[in-house]
Amino acid sequence: CKIVTLRSDRGGEYTSNAFQEYCREQGIRHQFTTAYTPQQNGIAERKNRTILNMTRTMLKEKGLSKQFWAEAVACSTYLPNRYPTKSVKHMTPQEAWSGYKPNVAHLRIFGCVAYAQVPEAKRKKLDDRGEKCIFIGYSEESKAYKLYNPLTKKVVVSRDVIFNEGEVWIWSDVETSKVQPVMEDPEEPSPEISPPGAPPSPQPATPSTVQRGFPPSVGGSSNSSSKPIKMRSLREIYAQTEDGETNLFCLYADHEPLTFQEAMEKDCWRSAMEEEIHAIEKNDTWELTILPQKQKAIGIKWMYKIKCTADGEVDRYKARLVAKGYRQKYGIDYDEVFAPVARLDTVRLLISLAAHHSWKIYQLDVKSAFLNGILEEEVYVQQPEGFLVEGEEHKVYRLKKALYGLKQAPRAWNA
Repeated sequence: CKIVTLRSDRGGEYTSNAFQEYCREQGIRHQFTTAYTPQQNGIAERKNRTILNMTRTMLKEKGLSKQFWAEAVACSTYLPNRYPTKSVKHMTPQEAWSGYKPNVAHLRIFGCVAYAQVPEAKRKKLDDRGEKCIFIGYSEESKAYKLYNPLTKKVVVSRDVIFNEGEVWIWSDVETSKVQPVMEDPEEPSPEISPPGAPPSPQPATPSTVQRGFPPSVGGSSNSSSKPIKMRSLREIYAQTEDGETNLFCLYADHEPLTFQEAMEKDCWRSAMEEEIHAIEKNDTWELTILPQKQKAIGIKWMYKIKCTADGEVDRYKARLVAKGYRQKYGIDYDEVFAPVARLDTVRLLISLAAHHSWKIYQLDVKSAFLNGILEEEVYVQQPEGFLVEGEEHKVYRLKKALYGLKQAPRAWNA
């Protein structure tokens, strides 16, 4: 089975040079609909509406917010391929495509509460063996489920999961966990005023428990109700602990600038930015050129960091030029972003071997490591603020090598 004709709208992901080149290599005829005329692609647009209705229903059914819309859409496209439709009789779309009947035993209700097993390597003997999460879909990389932990705000991919499809996550529990309990001492009773000339009343004998640090019961009765614990948020605690001397110290302490204009007020930061530009140009990271048509230049930003010694003294001022990688689009500006990283077990094994055989261990740090990764994609960035080339302000830089902040920078360095 081969795709002969592809009809799409005029979105940037379809009009890119990379996608057009792929269609030519595969012999696919690419047709475009007229701008602002979705009815010319009615079948696809109607399918989009079906997926949107499923997405809205999934979120409403389990009380999930719109932040889970991407996971709900992915699940809405995953399910229709595995149940029968009118267009394909007596089989599912996946069976018609691959020739194999899909297994639906693993399907679960989107948004239900699920309990994922915590691996033994990540827990101690008395820790919980599972963590409570929300089921948000199926993993595309492995045979596993995708879960979301609202307490840690992390996505968990696990095969060993127990589902409670009738349970809904109670979001008020997440808000309550953010409030820290604060113990307050009970208010001391005001001393009684004796009439003039009256002898002082004898003090009752203090129990021995008071001498060991336990507070006596108020009113001398052991059955009196204790004062309830007051709950205060961290914001209230921080407001009460503000100290004028601390504010005065912060006023004189050296700080990292947040904007380029703020950094230009000090010579140390200007020198740091010049050093960064010199390192980029010496490394032949980019070249000045005119932005081609249908291409967009990614913005870049200055980031500032004060490097300190172990004693807390200022070592040097570091300025880093970072690309706004969040503006990159998958399939246009980058493809794969996977980067190999050494496992901690491997590092421990090498150190153990070195200790056993009395080997010497050498460690090195590559300065501006990501600037050495060669890019395969065509990426353009704007000229950095404060370092525009005079007379060529309209031009942009085409990256030969990676910059910090690019999606593919780690992979380019490790390739």
